[in-house]
Amino acid sequence: MDDLQAIHRLKHKDISGLETLIARYQHKAVRMAYLITHDASMAEDVVQDSFVRFYKSAHHFDETRRFEPYFLGSVIHAALNAVEREKRITDLPTGDDDTGPIETLLDQAVQVEDQVQLLQLKREVFSALQKLSPRQRAVIVQRYYLEMSEKEMSEALGSAPGTVKWLLNAARQKLRHLLASERMPE
Repeated sequence: MDDLQAIHRLKHKDISGLETLIARYQHKAVRMAYLITHDASMAEDVVQDSFVRFYKSAHHFDETRRFEPYFLGSVIHAALNAVEREKRITDLPTGDDDTGPIETLLDQAVQVEDQVQLLQLKREVFSALQKLSPRQRAVIVQRYYLEMSEKEMSEALGSAPGTVKWLLNAARQKLRHLLASERMPE
């Protein structure tokens, strides 16, 4: 069953449509939310809430749009809102959590020196990502972890393509600056 068939079923109150969408997009959405929130349980809550909100409003969905960018955009917004809510309550945690692709590289490293260098790189990238604003983290996650095009990012964020390009450029520049300053000898 494709996305449109699943949404059509949802519009006719058939829950199997939601099951199909969850099976297809939950893992990707949780990973994306985690990379923005840096909190596994918060990411899972964000995605679950996003699916529930979509279920309740599926009858309003414009079937001429692609579901994936629409849904991932709502997850991004929900993750950004969750981070902002959490920020108001307490500071974000700064633990050395798993960052996905870098962890995979560590697992594949054969030599001890490579593992040490990759571990250091992982810490530097994770530290630099935490210093970005939530919106900057969101565009970095979309572009480099989810490999979304700028058009898909624009649709997902509900922003003009120029705004997405500006955000992405600003985030890359800040990351470069942060990574360069961490590597400078003292």
